[in-house]
Amino acid sequence: MERSVDVFFYGLFMDEGALREKGVLPAHARRASVDGFSLRLGARATLIPDATKCVHGMLMSLTHRELDQLYAEPSVAAYRPEAVIARLAEGGSIAALCFNLPTVPAGIQSNSDYAARLRAVARKLGLPESYIDTIA
Repeated sequence: MERSVDVFFYGLFMDEGALREKGVLPAHARRASVDGFSLRLGARATLIPDATKCVHGMLMSLTHRELDQLYAEPSVAAYRPEAVIARLAEGGSIAALCFNLPTVPAGIQSNSDYAARLRAVARKLGLPESYIDTIA
């Protein structure tokens, strides 16, 4: 049996159904948040350091093989894993990986289509409405 690792997702990969469509079988999905980052949208989502902010998302367990498969796609191949501490909505915290762009592209613009899809996923998952309102 392959070992799995906990991963914090904050973009459209928060949707277990979307991951399954890509051949990934996430386990133990839980709502979580990570302090010290803010969400930036461009072609996709990424996180940037911001000591005053908190990002909400989903914590899931995936195997290394599944992560390699997921992040081999050209649209996310530049993302790299970082260690974070995810605070679970039901209490407690856990060390996890979080995939981010190592450098945020200059002049990053908002992506209204992506933002609308992300807000819909966040609502479906029950993330805080006050956070969803900030997704633009």
